[in-house]
Amino acid sequence: MDVGKFLIPKKILLTIISVTFVIAAFFLLQKFSLNLSESFAKDTLVPTELKEALYWQDAGQGKVQCFLCPRQCLIPVNQRGFCRARKNIKGKLYCLTYGQPVAIHVDPIEKKPLFHVYPGTKSFSIATAGCNLRCKFCQNWEISQLDPESVKVAFVSPQDIVKEAKETGSKTIAFTYTEPTIFYEYMLDIAKLAKEEGISCVMHSAGFINEKPLRQLAKYLTAANIDLKGFSEKYYSSFCEGSLRSVLNSLKILKEEGVWIEITNLIIPTANDSDEDIYNLCLWIKDNLGPDTPVHFSRFFPMYKLLDLSPTPLKTLILAKEIAQKIGLYYVYIGNVPENVGEDTICPVCLKLLIKRTGYTVLENNIIKGKCKFCGAKIFGVWD
Repeated sequence: MDVGKFLIPKKILLTIISVTFVIAAFFLLQKFSLNLSESFAKDTLVPTELKEALYWQDAGQGKVQCFLCPRQCLIPVNQRGFCRARKNIKGKLYCLTYGQPVAIHVDPIEKKPLFHVYPGTKSFSIATAGCNLRCKFCQNWEISQLDPESVKVAFVSPQDIVKEAKETGSKTIAFTYTEPTIFYEYMLDIAKLAKEEGISCVMHSAGFINEKPLRQLAKYLTAANIDLKGFSEKYYSSFCEGSLRSVLNSLKILKEEGVWIEITNLIIPTANDSDEDIYNLCLWIKDNLGPDTPVHFSRFFPMYKLLDLSPTPLKTLILAKEIAQKIGLYYVYIGNVPENVGEDTICPVCLKLLIKRTGYTVLENNIIKGKCKFCGAKIFGVWD
């Protein structure tokens, strides 16, 4: 057989290859153009489910400035703020987290932790993705350090949140797990509706928020547990990329607005565990918030970017409690310790057991109408 007669001439072969290449390039270009178009549309069009943010202003040249938290981010078009949850679209600031909860759970109120707020009741707890801090020890970093758009969740309206809270028999709605400040508009709308329905709202926050939005929100909050993470600007800067002064100001504002406050201090070995740090923190709380302010000293476990540190020794937590009590704080607790050390509420007058807890479970409650059952002393908190 003469194989040569079946071979394609060189010129014809080159022509076929060239035509094939042109056709392939054409389709690739069409696909690339389509992708570009879709990408451009995503960045220039406003999705219908997005909500315009509060507390911002036009900064000129397409930029906007956010005034929700102390960072006051100056945000160019198509860019996000530090929290990742607020984006400049066509010269307006929009919330990327509104109606997008990444966590919804019914928890004991003690888990917040709030020990002086409706003991033994359920709290309908929600969070969205993002945070306006960068804590190296974050326990929920998997969701707090995400871009909200990277998480696909179903839209849940404020009305639905309140409805579900009622259906689960929850006494409160809690804004928690991540930093509630970054879903401020969602939180505010929920809190307003909840108040109309007779449901209290609480939050667990780092307190890194500006005065005006905090005062507006405080009108709809019953209680807040604020993380006072340390007591020096150096600590806040190094470990959280935040500001102590801003958090202390938020605590004063909440006190002025009549919101019940509890404090959580996560004690991290070699970072914020010195006697001086703990003493100064407790003294500030007593002088500015009052000796009746509950303080929760929480045990650190290696987490996120601090995997090289050891868990907080129990003796450090016990010493912190002793320092707080010597300064004159009435209600001091130890948390995140499996042995359930330091979880009970004791009457500061007669020293009898008021609330017996194991984990997040209330086993005994001897507070009647806000008073000690045994001596009649007033016990500060939100009881009824």
